[in-house]
Amino acid sequence: MCEYIIKKSMPLSGKIQISGAKNAALPAIAASYLTEDSVKLNNIPKLSDVNNMFEIADEIGADILTESAAEYKILPRAEKFSLSYDTVSKLRGSFLFMGPLLAKYGKVKIPMPGGCRIGSRPVDLHLKGFSLMGADCVSGHGFISVKAPKLHGAQIYLDFPSVGATENIMMAACLADGETVIENAAAEPEISDLALMLVSMGAKIDGIGTDTLKITGAKNLHGCTHSIIPDRIEAGTFMIAAVLTGGTVTLCGAQSEHIKPLTAKMREIGVDVDEVENCITVKSNSKLKSCDIKTMPFPGFPTDMQAQFCALLSIVPGTSIITETVFENRFMYVSELQKMGAKIKIDGRTAVIEGTKKLSGARVSATDLRAGAALVVAGLAANGTTKIGNAGCIDRGYEDFDKKLSSLGAYVEKLIR
Repeated sequence: MCEYIIKKSMPLSGKIQISGAKNAALPAIAASYLTEDSVKLNNIPKLSDVNNMFEIADEIGADILTESAAEYKILPRAEKFSLSYDTVSKLRGSFLFMGPLLAKYGKVKIPMPGGCRIGSRPVDLHLKGFSLMGADCVSGHGFISVKAPKLHGAQIYLDFPSVGATENIMMAACLADGETVIENAAAEPEISDLALMLVSMGAKIDGIGTDTLKITGAKNLHGCTHSIIPDRIEAGTFMIAAVLTGGTVTLCGAQSEHIKPLTAKMREIGVDVDEVENCITVKSNSKLKSCDIKTMPFPGFPTDMQAQFCALLSIVPGTSIITETVFENRFMYVSELQKMGAKIKIDGRTAVIEGTKKLSGARVSATDLRAGAALVVAGLAANGTTKIGNAGCIDRGYEDFDKKLSSLGAYVEKLIR
C-alpha cells in the first residue's frame, strides 16, 4: 500500500528536469521485437509501468541490460508467444507486443490487457487492422489469439483515432508485404516518436505527424539507438502545480510543440508562460479567470490532463465547464475533490465547476493514475493536510513525483506500507 501525505505549500519555485514519456517508452520496448539485433533506448523513465513492460519482455525472451540510470539495451530473443495473465493484467500497454510478435513470428496469444479503469478501451480496432492485413483473430476465455503466416498491406480506416491501435498496426505493417495505409490515425507526439524509431530501424513510413500513415513493408529491420521524448503530461502536471501554489517553475526539457493545447488554456486563464529553447517557465497570476475545456485527441486538449486542470479550476473564480469526449469514466475522481471542498457537478460527460476560494485537506483516494496526480496538486493548495490512499498508481506515470515536488519547496511525504 502506498500513501501520499501533503501539506499546504508555499509558492513552488525552481527548476526540474522532465523525464522521458511513459507513453513513448512502452511502444518503443515492444518495437524492439521487430528485429533480432540489439536496440538501445535512452531517456527511459523509472516507472512501475515501464518495469512491468520489461517483465513481459523478459517473459517473451530478451536480455535487458541497464547501461545507466535511463539507458537500456534490449537483445530480443523471442521464445514464448503465449503470455501469462499475471504480468499482462497489470498493464494495458502489454497489448503493444501483439503487432511486433505477429509481424515477426506469425503468432501471439495474449490475455485481455489491464491498466486504469477510466472507461472502455476496446481492442477491436487493433484486431480489425490485423484482420485486414490477413491475420486470423480469435478471442475467448479472456485471451486473444492472432496468427498469420505472413501479413500483407491493407487500406485501414480507424473508426476512432486510437493511439494504441495506430501504434500496433504501424509496427505490424513494417514487416508486412506491400503498402499499408492507416487513415484517421492518431497523431500524438508519442506516435511520431515511435515512427521515427521505426524509421531508424529501416522502416519506410510517410505522413509522420499526420492522420494518414503510409507504411511500406520491409523484409527485416535492424537495431537502433533511440532517445525517448520528454513526457508532456508530466510537464503539464508540474505547470498546474506551480499555478495552484502561486509559484514560478521552469520545466527543463519540455517540448512546447507537444503541450500547445495546455499552454493555450493556461494563457487563457491568465497564467504567464514563457518558452525559451527547451525550457518552459510558468508564473502564476493572482487574477485568474474561468474557462471551458473539451478533451480531444491530439492536437486537442489531452484527456490525461483533464483531472489536473479540473483541480486548478476548482479554485479559479467563476464557472468553468469541462467536457470529456475520450473516456466515459474519467470523472471518477470528482467525488474525492468534493471531499476537499471543490464545487463540481457532473452531468454525463460534462463537469460544471464553480470556483471556490479555498480547498481543505482531507483523506481521499486515487481512482487512477491522473486522478492521483490531480489530488496531489490539489493538496498543495489545500489548507491543512491531505492524505491520499491507493497512491501507488501515481508511480505508474510519474518518475520521483514526490522528490521533484519536494525539490521545488512542497511538503510531500510518500509512505509505503
